[in-house]
Amino acid sequence: MSTIGRKLMQVWTGIGTRYLPFADAATPELPLSRLLRLSLFQITVGMAVTLLVGTLNRVMIVELGVPASIVAVMVALPLLFAPFRALIGFKSDNHQSALGWRRVPYIWKGTLLQFGGFAMMPFALLVLSGGGESGALPTWVGQLGAAVAFLLVGAGMHTVQTVGLALATDLAEPEARPKVVGLMYVMLLLGTIVSAFFFGWLLADFTPAKLIQVIQGAALTTMILNVLALWKQESRHPRRGAQRHDDDPSFVEAWRHFVGNGNQVVRRLLTIGLGTAAFTMEDVLLEPYGGQVLGLTVGDTTKLTATLALGGLFGFGLASKVLSRGMDPFRMACWGALVGIPAFIFVIIAAPMNSPFVFAAGVALIGFGGGLFGHGTLTATMNLAPPNQAGLALGAWGAVQATAAGLAMALGGILRDLVQAFVTWHPWTHWISIPATGYVFVYLLELVILLAAIAAMVPLIGRQARRVPA
Repeated sequence: MSTIGRKLMQVWTGIGTRYLPFADAATPELPLSRLLRLSLFQITVGMAVTLLVGTLNRVMIVELGVPASIVAVMVALPLLFAPFRALIGFKSDNHQSALGWRRVPYIWKGTLLQFGGFAMMPFALLVLSGGGESGALPTWVGQLGAAVAFLLVGAGMHTVQTVGLALATDLAEPEARPKVVGLMYVMLLLGTIVSAFFFGWLLADFTPAKLIQVIQGAALTTMILNVLALWKQESRHPRRGAQRHDDDPSFVEAWRHFVGNGNQVVRRLLTIGLGTAAFTMEDVLLEPYGGQVLGLTVGDTTKLTATLALGGLFGFGLASKVLSRGMDPFRMACWGALVGIPAFIFVIIAAPMNSPFVFAAGVALIGFGGGLFGHGTLTATMNLAPPNQAGLALGAWGAVQATAAGLAMALGGILRDLVQAFVTWHPWTHWISIPATGYVFVYLLELVILLAAIAAMVPLIGRQARRVPA
């Protein structure tokens, strides 16, 4: 690494030691400089999420005039790759490389997919909005190009995060994994928050040229940070370059082994899906609820994102400290789900109380409970992963988590509209036809899902993993 690169890493390490939570996750085998460098891939994932779901969502609808239905489809396209995270993790577990690597080739492939998607995205969006050269290209060309770009970024993002977390599991000692998990997700939140402010500042005075520069700058930043994250992280084993043996397991065989290893994998995945859905169904509804029901300004509702993130950050910090002392991860996840119950109650009663403070407290508790739940389930997944199947286990966790989150957010918006339309139209329900009705229905449904997640999780608390040969 060059002199400038070493100085940058020294500064980065100094900042991490002083200000970052989970800085004590470092061990002699995995020093803080190496751990922070590895966590850079989470920053690029957070940046991609912010760009796709936040910045471009608004730019496409407001500045470029793209219909909201097309925007919704584009933003949802990366979700198509979420179920394949288990397959990606399995492939990285069993990859045969002439260079002796398992994880590095897949993180590199995911980086190239992200870079390619970002590189072509701004031009496709301009054609999609009718801003091409004299309208020479038909709109369907822009739609096809934008769809391909969003798919590429989504595929790369899921690949990088799945295999990156598997690599972190390989490198971390079992007792340090809770803190490593916490550090990785702090970096994800950091990448999300910082990039949101940075993109907003760069695009304050929007022009098509600035859009191209910002997205291609994100492509270049992704490439640079992911290369730094990969540098000398995974050791090379020449035996991995040997030809594949006939008795190497297929994905179906590996999945059967993973599910049937006696650790209630199906129940664990069901719990992860229920809890994630319960904590994310309101994501697209909190800001409209604050504005439409409580009369908050745009600036006030925008702060809710930071409130939710800070609550999640505090939850990850507390979970990391407690889990590192030996607490059962599913007990921690169960506490997170229990915190979610008063959180949603606060959000519901904020409307009749007309109290923005109660609403903000509920939002913060949602983030806090989600942080406890997410850290607990991810730590349990890392600890219970069978030997040589860390990628498959983390891929399954990521597939269930991402799919449940995406479907829950979409279902939350649909249910809110359907319920609100029904109570407004039906003569028997006119008495509850107020702006809060549809929102409250979704929040009550989330309470029910949380109770179901707790019921599914209780048998998992205190159970020891039963290790079996890979």
